[in-house]
Amino acid sequence: MKNLLKLSIIATLLVFAFVACSNGDSETEIEEEAVTELHAAYSAFNTDAVTIYLSGSNVVIETTGLPNHTSVYWGEGHSLYMAEPTVDVTPSIMSSNNNATTMTVDATPNLSGSTVATALNTIGISVSGASIFNDQEGNGALSQAAASLDWTGAHIGPGVYHYHLEPKAFSDDDSNLVGVLKDGVFLYGRKCSSTGAYPTDLDASGGHTTATQYTDGEAEYHYHIINEIYSTTGSYIAFAGPYRGY
Repeated sequence: MKNLLKLSIIATLLVFAFVACSNGDSETEIEEEAVTELHAAYSAFNTDAVTIYLSGSNVVIETTGLPNHTSVYWGEGHSLYMAEPTVDVTPSIMSSNNNATTMTVDATPNLSGSTVATALNTIGISVSGASIFNDQEGNGALSQAAASLDWTGAHIGPGVYHYHLEPKAFSDDDSNLVGVLKDGVFLYGRKCSSTGAYPTDLDASGGHTTATQYTDGEAEYHYHIINEIYSTTGSYIAFAGPYRGY
C-alpha cells in the first residue's frame, strides 16, 4: 500500500513538472517570436538615402537624412537646388554635418497601451529620407518659424532637414505614403486609398483602421495627415500626435 502511495505521488509530481516545462517553453516561444519579413510599405522609401532591416521584432531605419527632391536648402550649385526668394533661409542641407539619423521601431506596433505625446526633434522618417518633426518649433509654436519653411513644408534646424507640414514633394492632397513614425505606425497623406476621399473617422491621433495600398486588402491601423489647414502657413501639419503605437 505504501509503495502504491509513493508511486502515485511520484506520478503526480512528474505530471506537474511536465506541465510547468511545457508552459515555460510556450512563453519562451512567444517572447522570442521574431518578424521575418519587412512590411511592404518600406519598399516605398528612397533607397539612395535609407537602409531598412529587421532586428528581431524591431525594424531599424538608417538614413543619411538627404531627401531626393528640390529645395532652396540644398544651396546654390547643387543639382537639386531650387530658388525660393520668399523663404527666410536657415543653413543649407550640405552645410549641416549631422543629417544622418537612425530610428528603431516596433515591427508590429503596440496599439493596446496609452497614447504618448510627441517630443521635439525627429518623430519619424519620411519616404524621401528626411526627418519628420511635430507641430512645434523649439519651445514655441511653429508660426515663429513659418517664414523659413520651403515649398514642401521643411527647413533646417536643429541640425537636420525636416518636414513640419504636408511634404508636397511626394504627398500633395493624396493618399501617398509619407513615412513611418517612432511608434512603428505608417503616416499617409490626407486621403484614404481605400475610398479615395478624406477619411471622416480619424481618432485623436489622426489614425484609423482600413486597408492601404500596401496591405493587400487587409485592414491596418495607420495615420493620415489631418485635412485641417494650419492657418499661418496655408498648409497642413504632418503630425501633431499623440502616438498610438506605444
